[in-house]
Amino acid sequence: MSVKRTNENHLSQKILYLRNMEFIIPSIDRIDETARQFAAAAQFDDKHRNVFAFYGKMGAGKTTFIKALCDVLGVDDVVNSPTFAIVNEYHSGVLNGPVFHFDFYRIKHVDEAFDIGTDDYFYSGAPCFIEWPELIEPLLPDNAVRVDIEELPDGTRRVVLAD
Repeated sequence: MSVKRTNENHLSQKILYLRNMEFIIPSIDRIDETARQFAAAAQFDDKHRNVFAFYGKMGAGKTTFIKALCDVLGVDDVVNSPTFAIVNEYHSGVLNGPVFHFDFYRIKHVDEAFDIGTDDYFYSGAPCFIEWPELIEPLLPDNAVRVDIEELPDGTRRVVLAD
């Protein structure tokens, strides 16, 4: 597991990159270690920085990494992708409150996401993990944190947290 900082200033839609933290997941059996380090850097208890937009291709590992993050947060529920439900709510024993997991892969129009009350979730202060955020970017709060996940040629995963 390695962590690397870069000093890049980019603006992608509404999501600001100040400096990036890079995490490498060398193998699935080391994902929990990476999730713990990511969680420490992400500061999930910061109620003003609670929306995490996970970008990555199909099969990059977004759902698997979100499951590992939920484990770190003490979620005892079964964590799975809310592909058809759009949103799942879990209880975090660590934060003593909810964690919301979204999957917008199947929505056809941004209005569908708005109609389920995304504002209520996003501004609740509870951690919100979003898969396929590119489909709802107009609805993302200005302080949404971009997380990119990609599979590297050797099968490892790179997770980049905009900080």
